[in-house]
Amino acid sequence: MENLDILVIGAGIGGLSAAIALARKGHTVTAIERDPNWSVYGVGIIQQSNVLRAMDQLGVLDRFMDAACGFDAVEIFLPDGTKVARVPSPRLVEGRPANVGIGRRALQKVLGDSAKELGTEIRLGITADDIVDDGEKVAVTFSDGSSGIYDAVIGADGVYSQTRDAILPEAEKPVFTGQAVWRYNFPRPEGLDALQVYNGPTGVGLVPMSADVMYMYVTTPEPGKPWYPKEGIAAAMRAKLANCSPAIRELGEQITDDEGVVYRPLEGMLVRGDWSKGRVGLLGDAVHATTPHLGQGAGMAIEDAIVIAEELERHDNVEAALKAYRDRRFERCRYIVESSLAICHGQLGVGPAVDNHKATAEMFGVVSQPI
Repeated sequence: MENLDILVIGAGIGGLSAAIALARKGHTVTAIERDPNWSVYGVGIIQQSNVLRAMDQLGVLDRFMDAACGFDAVEIFLPDGTKVARVPSPRLVEGRPANVGIGRRALQKVLGDSAKELGTEIRLGITADDIVDDGEKVAVTFSDGSSGIYDAVIGADGVYSQTRDAILPEAEKPVFTGQAVWRYNFPRPEGLDALQVYNGPTGVGLVPMSADVMYMYVTTPEPGKPWYPKEGIAAAMRAKLANCSPAIRELGEQITDDEGVVYRPLEGMLVRGDWSKGRVGLLGDAVHATTPHLGQGAGMAIEDAIVIAEELERHDNVEAALKAYRDRRFERCRYIVESSLAICHGQLGVGPAVDNHKATAEMFGVVSQPI
């Protein structure tokens, strides 16, 4: 199919990737975002080898790499700080590193600027309040009172997807895992040339994000899903490192700015049935929200976007294209969701401990396969 008029609900990583992929196939794209400020956390994100390949497919790799910091390995440490493995990552794009760390704001700028340059209209501060699919077109009424008629609608609106609830009200819902993630930026020390992962009940990762900056993520048990007030949250994050290695505890002394701490309870979800209904489909966290233990949440959403655009090009009707997209994506996304959750459960002691060395190497083998 060509020249479709497509609405993308959600202008985060997955939604913007979809806008780029669809626009490059010649479709007219409108993206809406409920946040009027289009705000993004100031910490970083890991993007692994399959994401570099996807960025190449989206035609934004040079711009992406200019904003990112590359590295080619993952180092695994015991809780006491002993390094037990250095796992090389496969390079999937010739002449490029295997993985990168990138600031979330920088990533949004790369994707947002690229989408707009390709003609995507981005409307902020509105939601899709009513979606009516008559089998030929989709009529959407927006929260600002406006409306539109589209050939297809893609819901990229996250784990609490309003689009999912509208079209698949019986689908699985997000479930709290019992764990949360904390993130904080630091000056990057000399010699940090890999993602460093520390095993244990408190999981820690150090990710290079630029020549001068890295970020730390920390996964902790949080029974009862507590809320932490912003005042004093830096001290709360430091306290979470009390049983970590001496090097991590020492680094933690630099966590002093409450505003610099990003805290998020971890929820997981996999929709095992349909990912679409008629002309309305879903991607990313709306259908396969994963914990961050394998660093693939954003990567799966970006790959989803590419596959949706490819299947719409291959098929002569939207419904068939969206079903084919789900069939291509399900097993890969299921693997990431379930394998990441297994690491989470191992850290919590509610499942067998997972060897991060083996899990990381296996994950690279899976995501290196074509999408």
